[in-house]
Amino acid sequence: MPTSWRLSLGLALFAMALGGGAQTAVEENMTVNARFLLAARNADAAGMKRGLAEGAAVNSRNRLGESALIVVLKKNRVDLAQLVIDAGVEINQPALNGITALMAAAYEGQTEMARQLLAKGANPAALDHLQKNAMIYAAGEGRTGVVTLLLANGIDPNAVYHNNLTALMWAAGFGKTDTVRALLAAGANPQLKDNRGKTAADIAREHNFAETAQLLDGASTGG
Repeated sequence: MPTSWRLSLGLALFAMALGGGAQTAVEENMTVNARFLLAARNADAAGMKRGLAEGAAVNSRNRLGESALIVVLKKNRVDLAQLVIDAGVEINQPALNGITALMAAAYEGQTEMARQLLAKGANPAALDHLQKNAMIYAAGEGRTGVVTLLLANGIDPNAVYHNNLTALMWAAGFGKTDTVRALLAAGANPQLKDNRGKTAADIAREHNFAETAQLLDGASTGG
């Protein structure tokens, strides 16, 4: 048999041998923190509990700087978020991009989780590297429950963010009519303008959200 064939066969057999046990071998060589984070990424409740029992640091972070709390919230697994909260995770620890657990909960519309995070000291004013906060994510995604919660926790409905945008403008720009209605009811001013001189109604029209624009036009004229 030619040497090249023997080499190819040897590599093939080696690959086959790795096939069944490669993942197990890799996991065995991981630190307890890495196994814990892998379990979080896989939404593996048993693996996460095992990691914590083995001494994994609940505040350990992956290569993106995300804690297990942020990882599982982005997967909409509030049960696993509760697990790490009960284990004492740092609520305000941001990822490398500035995303916090509260922002993740706001984006996903996890109102009760957001309520718990706020009760435990989550900072609603924190900004990520895009200069967005929990209110912006909630408004833009139409998470009316979270928006209402943030307003109840003292967020100004007329707060001006990056590019002079307000929460009302973010909701309008994505056609989130119910969220726009909630913000207007809370006192959001539909006549404010962004750094381009556009109102929330203008922004809604710009993105072809006629119903949202009509609601805002009526609010601007007192109709």
